[in-house]
Amino acid sequence: MAEQYDIAVIGGGILGLATAMMITRYHPTKKVVLVEKEDTLAKHQTGHNSGVIHAGLYYRPGSQKASFCVDGARNMREFCDGHNIKYDLVGKVVVATSEEEIPRLENLFERGTANGVEGLTMIGPERLKEIEPYAAGIQAIHSPNTGIVDYVQISQAYATEFQEAGGDLFTNSEVINIGEDSNGYILTTKSGEYKAKYLINCAGLYADKIVRMIGEKSNIKIIPFRGEYFELTEDSHHLVNGLIYPVPDPKFPFLGVHYTRLISGGVEAGPNAVLAFAKEGYTFGTINPKELLNTLSFSGFWVMAAKYWKTGISEMYRSLSKKAFTRSLQKLVPEIQEDNLIATEAGVRAQAVDSTGFLLDDFSIIQTARGIHVQNAPSPAATSSLSIGKYIVGLAESSFSL
Repeated sequence: MAEQYDIAVIGGGILGLATAMMITRYHPTKKVVLVEKEDTLAKHQTGHNSGVIHAGLYYRPGSQKASFCVDGARNMREFCDGHNIKYDLVGKVVVATSEEEIPRLENLFERGTANGVEGLTMIGPERLKEIEPYAAGIQAIHSPNTGIVDYVQISQAYATEFQEAGGDLFTNSEVINIGEDSNGYILTTKSGEYKAKYLINCAGLYADKIVRMIGEKSNIKIIPFRGEYFELTEDSHHLVNGLIYPVPDPKFPFLGVHYTRLISGGVEAGPNAVLAFAKEGYTFGTINPKELLNTLSFSGFWVMAAKYWKTGISEMYRSLSKKAFTRSLQKLVPEIQEDNLIATEAGVRAQAVDSTGFLLDDFSIIQTARGIHVQNAPSPAATSSLSIGKYIVGLAESSFSL
C-alpha cells in the first residue's frame, strides 16, 4: 500500500525544495513528500545556473518578479549567513555602449529604484573604469548588492532542513502517471506509488506535462531554450571583477550575453538563447523527436517564431560561430579574444509560451482544484526561491485549508 501524504511536491530543483522546506517550516504536522526524477537534486536549471543573487533591477514594478526578487535576495543572504554558505556581493554593472541604449538604461534605473533596490547609482565612464577597468561603455548602472553563490549548495541545505523536519524525499522517481481517487492524487513513479491529498508542481521543464497529466487544460507550453556558455581562461580572469551585463532588449525576455564571476573563482561568458530540440537539449546534437514534435505542433511556437525569427537566426549563428560569440562579448570587454574562451556546460531554460506566441516574462503560478502549478519560473527564480516558497505556502493555506 502506498503511504498517504498531505502534500506531494514534484520536482527537486531549488523551487521544489524551497517550497517543501517552507511547508514543513510553517506546518510541521503535515506529511509532505517530494519526488525527483533524477538520481541527484538540482540537476537541471538549478544545477546549470550561473549563481547570481539578483538585486531586482530589471523587473516591472508591481510584478511578481520585482516583489519576489527584492525580498528573495535579502532572504537568501540571511539564509546563507545562518547556514554558513559562502556568497559574495561582487556587484554588477549594466553597460550602455551606444547613445541609443541610454534611454533604456535610464528606464532600467527607474525600475530598479521603484523596486527598492538598494545602492543603485548611475555612473559615467570614469567611475565605470574604476569598478571594471576593462569594460567599455559611455554610461552604466552600478548595483553593488548583486551577489554570487552556489545554488546547488543552497538546494542541498533546503533538502536537509526539509528532511530533518520529517519530510520524505525520493530521487529516481520520475512521475509517469497521475490518477485520482476520493483521497486525492495517486502518483505513479519509477520508484513506486505515492498518495497525496494535494499536489504542488515544481517540475520546471516538465511543468506543462504534469498539468496535462492531471487532465487540466492550459494554453501554455514549455519551450526549451539552450543557453551556451564559455569559460574565461585563467590568464584573462583579471578582465572581469564582478558582473558585466549589456542593456537588455525589452522586446525579448533574455538578458543578452554577459560576464559572470563565479563563487568558485572562475568567470563565465554567455549565455545565448537557442531553441533546444529536447527538454534536456544541452548540446546541439541532442534531439528528442517526441518532444521536438510537441514544440513544432504548438501553434504558439509558430507565432513566436514569426515574431522573433531574425533574433532566432542571429542566436543560432552565434551558437555555431565562436567568432560571432566573441564579437558580442567584445562589445562589453574589447580585450577579450577568441582564444580566451573555453566552451563549458550549457543550460536549458524552461520558457513558457502561450497560444498567442507570447513569451511569459513573469512568474506564472496557477491553482487547480487540488493543486498548485508553477508554470513559469524564469530568472530570478533561484534568487527568489525562499519568497516564492513562502508565497506558495500562502496559496496552499487558502486552497488546501492547511
